Amino acid sequence: MIRSLAFVAIALGHVVVGYAAELHGVPLPDSRMMDGIPLQLNGIGLRTFSIFEVPIYVAGLYLERRNNDPDAILHSSERKLLDIRFLHAVSAEDARLAWLEGFEKNCSAPCHLDPGDVQRFLSAVPRIQQGDQSTLLFMPTGVNVMINGKPTGTITNPTFARVILATFIGPEPPTPRLKRELLGGAH
Repeated sequence: MIRSLAFVAIALGHVVVGYAAELHGVPLPDSRMMDGIPLQLNGIGLRTFSIFEVPIYVAGLYLERRNNDPDAILHSSERKLLDIRFLHAVSAEDARLAWLEGFEKNCSAPCHLDPGDVQRFLSAVPRIQQGDQSTLLFMPTGVNVMINGKPTGTITNPTFARVILATFIGPEPPTPRLKRELLGGAH
C-alpha cells in the first residue's frame, strides 16, 4: 500500500512539474498528447524583432521523434505541433505582413501557393495580445490552427501547411536563432 501511494505521488509530481524547458519566463511541457499520439519537445525558441531584440514570442516545436534536420521535419508525414506564446502585442496588419513575407521567402519555385488560399489565411489572422497562445497542429493532410484554445481554421493543402512550418524552420526563418533553437540547438 505504501509503495502504491509513493508511486502515485511520484507520478502526480511528474504531471504537475512536467516542464522540460523555460525560456524568457515561459515554461513549456516536455511532451504533449495530440489525438492519442505523444509528441516530444524538440526545441524552444525566442523570436525577437529589430536591432533592439524586442521579445515577440516564445515557440516550442513538438515532434513524434526529436530531429534537428529541418528538411526531414518539413517533409515528414508525422504529426508536429508548434506552440507559440506571445510576449508582446502584435497588430493584425503587422502579423499579416510577417506571414506574407515568410511565405514569399520560403515558397520559391517550384513551390506555389494559391493566392486565394493565402488571402483567406491572412484575413483570418487576428490582432495578437500579450499572453495569447497560438497552436498549429500539422498533420499529413494539412494544419489546424487555434488561438487561445479556440479553433480558427484548418488548411487542407499539405504544401501550404509545409510552407507555414517552413516560415519557422525553413531556409529563411524570421531569425536564425529561432530556427536553431526550435531544432534543439542551444539558446
